[in-house]
Amino acid sequence: MEKSLARYIWKNTRLQQLWILAVVAASMVPYFLSFDLPKQIVNGPIQGDGFEGPGARQTFMHIAYDIPLIGHVEFFQGLQLNRFQMLMALSLVFLALVVLNGLFKFYINTYKGRLGERMLRRIRFELIDRVLRFPPIHFKRVKSAEIATMIKDEVEPMGGFTGDAFVSPALLGGQAITALAFIIVQNFWLGMIAAGIVGVQAIVIPRMRKRLLDLGRQRQLTARELSGRVGEIVDGIGTIHGNDTSNLERADIASRLGRIFSIRYDLYQWKFLVKFINNFLAQVTPFLFYAIGGYLALQGRLDIGQLVAVISAYKDLPGPLKELIDWDQMRQDVQVKYQQVYEQFNVEPLIDSRIQELATAPVGALTSALVITNLSLSDDSGARLVDHVSVEIKPNETVAIVGPNGSGAEAFAEALGRMVWPDSGRITIDGRDLLDLPESITGRRISYASADTFFFHGTLASNLLYGLKHAPMTDPVYDEKEALEYKWHSVEAVKAGNPTLDLNSDWVDYQAAGASGPEDLLKAIRPVLDAVLISQDILDLALRSTVNTDVHVAVSEHVVALRASLRDRLRDEGLDGIVVPFDFDAYNAQATVGENLLFGTMKRPLMTNRRLAAHPYFQQLFRETGLSTDLYAMGLEIAENAVELFHDLPPDHPFFQQLTFMTADDIPTYQALLQKLQSRRFEDATPEERSAIIRLSFAYIEPRHRFGLLTDELMDKIVSARKQFHEHIPADLGELIERYDAERFTPSASLMDNVLFGRIAYQQADASDRIRAIMGELFDALDLYDDVLAIGLEFDVGSGGKRLTMVQRQKLNLARALLKRSDYFIFNRPLSALDQRVQDQITRNIVQDLHEEGQRPSIIWVLSNARLAEMFDRILLFDRGGLAEAGNYPELSEKNGMFKELLS
Repeated sequence: MEKSLARYIWKNTRLQQLWILAVVAASMVPYFLSFDLPKQIVNGPIQGDGFEGPGARQTFMHIAYDIPLIGHVEFFQGLQLNRFQMLMALSLVFLALVVLNGLFKFYINTYKGRLGERMLRRIRFELIDRVLRFPPIHFKRVKSAEIATMIKDEVEPMGGFTGDAFVSPALLGGQAITALAFIIVQNFWLGMIAAGIVGVQAIVIPRMRKRLLDLGRQRQLTARELSGRVGEIVDGIGTIHGNDTSNLERADIASRLGRIFSIRYDLYQWKFLVKFINNFLAQVTPFLFYAIGGYLALQGRLDIGQLVAVISAYKDLPGPLKELIDWDQMRQDVQVKYQQVYEQFNVEPLIDSRIQELATAPVGALTSALVITNLSLSDDSGARLVDHVSVEIKPNETVAIVGPNGSGAEAFAEALGRMVWPDSGRITIDGRDLLDLPESITGRRISYASADTFFFHGTLASNLLYGLKHAPMTDPVYDEKEALEYKWHSVEAVKAGNPTLDLNSDWVDYQAAGASGPEDLLKAIRPVLDAVLISQDILDLALRSTVNTDVHVAVSEHVVALRASLRDRLRDEGLDGIVVPFDFDAYNAQATVGENLLFGTMKRPLMTNRRLAAHPYFQQLFRETGLSTDLYAMGLEIAENAVELFHDLPPDHPFFQQLTFMTADDIPTYQALLQKLQSRRFEDATPEERSAIIRLSFAYIEPRHRFGLLTDELMDKIVSARKQFHEHIPADLGELIERYDAERFTPSASLMDNVLFGRIAYQQADASDRIRAIMGELFDALDLYDDVLAIGLEFDVGSGGKRLTMVQRQKLNLARALLKRSDYFIFNRPLSALDQRVQDQITRNIVQDLHEEGQRPSIIWVLSNARLAEMFDRILLFDRGGLAEAGNYPELSEKNGMFKELLS
């Protein structure tokens, strides 16, 4: 990076800067003429200078020049105008100059803005590019929130300054010098007064602003540190709650905010003091002009036109001068910011840019051995992790690495995956250093997975396929308008130094995953999902998801058939009572009162429970059917029973998990409400109190809660109200509520609800698991399993994949690595969150079943269970950073050594 911001700007925009400087120089001509014209108007047609006689005329626009070697040349002889005509003509010229000066300013400012935005885009891209090339160890020393803040906020002023870097001093300085020169031409002493004040402003104000720069630097540093600290709080929220340190964090944040407040308050005081002095000096000059200029006019040494022109010219002088002083402050401020950015991002050694060059062609397989020679690794503090290890790993060989925690096995695997760089020694393939190989080779032919996982905010599928998105594989199809827009964006990207890679292209390398295209991709990745035992998790996510009927047509079309198949299967296995189907004419005892009343689903977020309850039609139905009083009485009974049974229990008691209508925090609220409503009469309660009580009844399920509150009469009344609700439902409400229909798919309901078309009986043990298992078999039988998996793969994993469990994240991380079908797989205890039995099963799936003989790549696995080493061709035993033993399983298990101790 350039150390000086001015050099960086000039290096990348010098042609544009030269052009705009030429435009600025051209703009000075009409700017100067606009100062002289008021004097001509006042002295000429207004005061009559040159129009003394009746019918007197003067020449207007006479254009003639004496050119060397040519002589006198007349371009236009001009027009003869009388006094009034001359007044109008000069006024129109003044108006034309105003318009012309305005157009110059418009063009210059627009050009500056575009230039600045391009530079901002360029520098942000370059900084992110450098982040992508930081050495791995550097990320242990920086906070991600601070880096993000610098790229997002702190470089923003640099973009605005780019357009002003050379143009503003030229434009503003030119305007100030032009105005000052004009004043001096009119009267030398008035010009000296103006020059003196300008000199004081130019010298005193910048010196005073040095304090502002120092305060601004402190404000920037403290704000960045605050951002990093907030990021730490968000990332470590579990640690904070687990250690009761939330008040410590509050004290820390309050202290930081106090420091920022103190700096900003001091900054405001100094800023407005400087502004006061600057404004005072600017206002003193007109006073001197009026006093001294007026005196000179009274003495006859200065005519009125000159005085008016001088005052008019000075009126335009403080503006450019003040902006020039502001520009100088901004220059120093931005240079300070740039210096801090330079220090933060000028990291050595950076990864060579050639290592990350785009490669669209397929990369050949790695057929040479992985040779490790005298490898030594240290941690950030300098402690030795691996000490002079030499070993060779052949293609197609499976190697188990075992050793206790801290033995160096994990660090050794990290070095093979290029997660850490060696202190000494080398890792080579075919004689080439692993660190010198392009990432297009190592990122495709070598896969690394550990227990540490990270997923980007997006769908499960986009994160699973992330390891296949190396380069755009196909060009997107654009219509004419989109093509023009893309072309414009590409041109701007080139001008800003950005790549023209199209994000809308298809980046997935299907062939690398063993597929020919998106059509058969699921069939190619399903063995990988099965091997890491995540298929059932994805199936469960799909069952809990709503289905986009425009995309997943096959699933929505086969739902009715699935319902029938499920009923037949349950009947054949004697499980008829496990699911209670929906029936429009009957009350479903396994569903809530609210579900029975609605008999459908709401299109969220357009319709919610609160909006439905507030709808006039719904309220009218409750009044007409008498359900208001019935459900109010039912809600009171629920509240009394819940308060009586649970008010003495601690909030974390497992009984509260059975309450769907009330939480532990609600118990005191309803306890107080019951005391207030001792009369129990519906009329005595306020609308808010009635709503709070009735809401309890909506979530009530008799077989689950067993308070004995649902009588046959009340159930019949609810079914009758349901029929009345759907029979007369208004159009606006009907569009937002989808009624259950046994012969139709319900888009706003989950896939599970669509297939069940009913509710699972609560009395049946493990009913939900049995239903899911049967559904999986039905999906397979109807050739819909892949379609359902596709629905589950659309699940949003959240920030950092936090909507998935740790077990699911580690399985997904392993699947992502396997999907690349690399030549070398390095697994560094990738399944530490799973129990040992599941770890063993997944390891066997990968080593024995997934990679058949002839297609088996080299697998290097740091094992948590030494007994699994029996499946591998060779074992490397690490202890205290060194390679203690090496050999196959029979050899090492028979020796009376360290490996035998790990097996016992």
